[in-house]
Amino acid sequence: MSPRRLHPELLDTLPPDHPDARHSRRDLRVINRIMGNHRWFARTLPPRLRPGEPVLELGAGTGELMERLAVAGTSVTGLDLCPPPAHRPASPRWIQHDLTAFTGYAAYPVVIGNLILHHFSAETLAQLGRHWRQHARLLLFSEPVRRRVSQHLIRGLGPVFGANRVTLHDAHVSIAAGFRGDDLIRQLDLPDTEWDCSVTCTLGGAYRLVAQRRP
Repeated sequence: MSPRRLHPELLDTLPPDHPDARHSRRDLRVINRIMGNHRWFARTLPPRLRPGEPVLELGAGTGELMERLAVAGTSVTGLDLCPPPAHRPASPRWIQHDLTAFTGYAAYPVVIGNLILHHFSAETLAQLGRHWRQHARLLLFSEPVRRRVSQHLIRGLGPVFGANRVTLHDAHVSIAAGFRGDDLIRQLDLPDTEWDCSVTCTLGGAYRLVAQRRP
């Protein structure tokens, strides 16, 4: 498939309470279940954590991944441009801020993100990588894998589970902005002399990176 291509996503242009935005967030819950993203984080993150280690989730959105991890006993702080969801009271575990301008990464040795990094250019990913190379010990990300078959599948299956026009558009462009092979490792600039990195791609369309700093 062609190199990564970034295009605006419709959901980012809609007010949070717009009917199409609410429908698209519902669709995203279905897509996350199909991809198995939350299940993957719930089984992959806890065994790699050290006792009391702070975890930061980028683009925490609706807070559903944070809640899933809390059930497994893992406390996570969410970082998002939006305020915390209505069902989640304001707390120090939610930071409303632009993740590209966030200056608090030094406090979080573990950084995770679900379907968030594909929004950013190679230049921005390099900037984020510089922060994490300084401060992080463990990085876990689940992103779209960039392949045409995934675009065809979402175009065919989306209407089956009631996906709206926003979801169908955004899924297509998200896949085009996704990753293959060592794309994300290179764009974050995680050298193998310092980081032990593992990438897996699933039949459900997920590209998963686990990166641990070498001792």
